[in-house]
Amino acid sequence: MSDIEIAQAATMKPVTEIGASLGIDADNLEAYGKYKAKVNLKYLTTLPKRDNSKLILVTAISPTPAGEGKTTTTVGLGDALRHIGKNAMIALREPSLGPVFGMKGGAAGGGYAQVVPMEDINLHFTGDFNAIALANNLLAALIDNHIHHGNELAIDIRRVTWKRVVDMNDRALREIIQSIGGVGNGYPRSDGFDIVVASEIMAIFCLATSIEDLKEKIGKIVVGYKRDKTPVLASELNAQGAMTVILKDAFQPNLVQTLENTPAFIHGGPFANIAHGCNSVVATTSAMKLADYVVTEAGFGADLGAEKFIDIKCRKSGLRPSACVLVATIRAIKYHGGADLKTITEENLPALEAGLVNLERHINNITKVYNLPLVVSINNFTSDTKAEVDLLRSRVEKLGVKIVLATHWADGGKGAADLAHAIVELCEQPQSMTFVYEDSDSLWEKINKVATKIYGAKEVTADAKVRLKLKELEASGYGHFPICVAKTQYSFSTDAALRGAPSGHSINVREVKLSAGAEFIVMICGEIMTMPGLPKVPSAERIDYIDGKVVGLF
Repeated sequence: MSDIEIAQAATMKPVTEIGASLGIDADNLEAYGKYKAKVNLKYLTTLPKRDNSKLILVTAISPTPAGEGKTTTTVGLGDALRHIGKNAMIALREPSLGPVFGMKGGAAGGGYAQVVPMEDINLHFTGDFNAIALANNLLAALIDNHIHHGNELAIDIRRVTWKRVVDMNDRALREIIQSIGGVGNGYPRSDGFDIVVASEIMAIFCLATSIEDLKEKIGKIVVGYKRDKTPVLASELNAQGAMTVILKDAFQPNLVQTLENTPAFIHGGPFANIAHGCNSVVATTSAMKLADYVVTEAGFGADLGAEKFIDIKCRKSGLRPSACVLVATIRAIKYHGGADLKTITEENLPALEAGLVNLERHINNITKVYNLPLVVSINNFTSDTKAEVDLLRSRVEKLGVKIVLATHWADGGKGAADLAHAIVELCEQPQSMTFVYEDSDSLWEKINKVATKIYGAKEVTADAKVRLKLKELEASGYGHFPICVAKTQYSFSTDAALRGAPSGHSINVREVKLSAGAEFIVMICGEIMTMPGLPKVPSAERIDYIDGKVVGLF
């Protein structure tokens, strides 16, 4: 059966029963149909903190076309913890329609480790992303309207930095000329769109700790500059109130369930290669009030998602993971070792040995740089041979890290029971997580520490314009902000084709953007785009509605 067929055959419990299992009564649920609901935010703020709640971070090796299964493992581990008798729930990001109709075709787990209703989660869900897009684009409209009606703030139209967004991969919108057609349409200028999940509103939405904090952060957004290069804030346009009104319902966490009826919050969804890649702080902290074990994930590999989870989300929120899971597959490791995708299921010990450098660098980063307790989880396939498993186990155990084979894709929670036991044991160890850099480091020092410590680079390069921008940001009081590196997810380098664990390479910072509301500095490296394009054969070509059912999602 396909993923969507498994999901459609699932026996789901009414969301009121899922809420009741967490102690949430029906009055504090705003149902969106029978199987999904928003949880009242005021109610969640009244809940006391649990001193013993454990946060588990799931991350992965550098992604490959062979697949790793990070979200599948997150779901499977949540189910497995309940399978062994623990009070657990899951906190995930919401999928973006861009990747769903582009390359991914779905992002709700897979096999018998999925969150459901799978079609709803992948397609619009509760409308959160639409609200984020509307809030973002309201601000854009207010900027142009202000300029059209006299420009009292003296905004330099050449220095408007705020872009419109849409939740779809659309390369045609990357660079546009807007406001053409006459005086009544405003002042023509060069502009462009980003994808919703790259929006600063999305970042703020996921980092805000309360509705009041959300409004305050929105007000701090820098939308552009005057001719003297002084910043113009969203609060100067009186935008933050209306934008908060648009976002107030979306800001409440979404409650759903897994195939095994494990409760799950799915809320917020910034990209991990061009944004900070974590679900909302509100959802994660609320989950930790409701369960003893909370399993969450950070997007893409541990060099991108996990680094931002720690250096941005944990730094801002005070959250600290008790343990970490690093997900990999033997076939993905072989791909990093140079194996061809066409032969990826054939035994290939030389390719496996060559590709292990990628896994080992991620292990080193997690255990030595982030200083987190770690277990390696291998999604087990029938094509994995005993010789391959033995080689992998030997190399990982030499690093002093436990490795577990998991079969949750095929067997659900019981297939990850060994992983659950390993995580419970790790969570009892003392935790002393460390950041990659300090707040007091300069912005240049921060990108250099990430590049050298995490990516294995020898240097960071940037032209004079970028270096000047960094100095200007520091002079303006933004130097203490963390950095958010936007780069390809497929390699430790900025070259997506470099597999394994390249070392001694250069990381070029080609652009710097201030996210004053989200309180971080975006470092755009290499050829990464904040508006992705669709692949040659997009997943949209396989998605359809036949006989009353959605097909083609996976």
